[in-house]
Amino acid sequence: MTLTAGIDVGTGAVKVAIMQDERLVAQYLERIRRRDVMEVVEESFEAALREAGLRRDQLDYIGTTGEGDQVPWRTGHFYGMTTHARGALYLEPAARGAVDIGALHTRAMRFDANGRVLQYQMTSQCASGSGQFLENIARYLGVSIEEIGSLSLKGDDPEKCSSICAVLAETDVINMVSRGINTPNILRGIHNSMALRVTGLIRAIKVEGLMLMTGGLARDAGLVAAIEEKLKDGAANLNVRSHELSVHAGAIGAALWGAYRHQKLAGRKENHAGA
Repeated sequence: MTLTAGIDVGTGAVKVAIMQDERLVAQYLERIRRRDVMEVVEESFEAALREAGLRRDQLDYIGTTGEGDQVPWRTGHFYGMTTHARGALYLEPAARGAVDIGALHTRAMRFDANGRVLQYQMTSQCASGSGQFLENIARYLGVSIEEIGSLSLKGDDPEKCSSICAVLAETDVINMVSRGINTPNILRGIHNSMALRVTGLIRAIKVEGLMLMTGGLARDAGLVAAIEEKLKDGAANLNVRSHELSVHAGAIGAALWGAYRHQKLAGRKENHAGA
């Protein structure tokens, strides 16, 4: 039996997953909200351990990803692209691609049946396709991040919004409010704008079959629907979907790669001892 943990330290939240071999035994998420990041990591990790009924010293490997290379007691660190690919494959074994929409960046990746990344595309530094941008808009509109998806789906006449620059897009929203455009149509227009950018990344890596959304915005039903709609044109061989644990994909992938690395190291020690 191998016990491993994965810690995905993002800009907006910390996600933790604890695995027993290939079984997910605990997961935990805590938003950072301007707190000390390492404090949030400690609290999140201890909460996940309590859920799993384990002590830290019982774990064979603690893998981090994202900004987790700053965690001093980690066993090892893994690049975010590889952990999201492996986590997406775990959640949807038929998936051959993932799109991770984080607080600051969006990245799309194509991978093989073993979770090895074959190709990827990322957004530029502009944040108009990111979770932080969407959270800023929600704050301005006076709605919670959890309400965005359902409100967007109610929009029946989406207002066009800039897809080029976060600053221009936020200015667009201010103008929309002043013109009396309702919140659902503003949000649906923003989702359409974001989806245009995301689908450009997806098409560039030529994924076929199933692609899983990961990261915090995978829970945004309005954004998922907008991406699906944009992909209907010229992407008949591709389906995009979300999973109830999509937000934990990076942490799950870090735990699984940690198990793989632990087993490799254990095998080397055995071979060395028997030599």
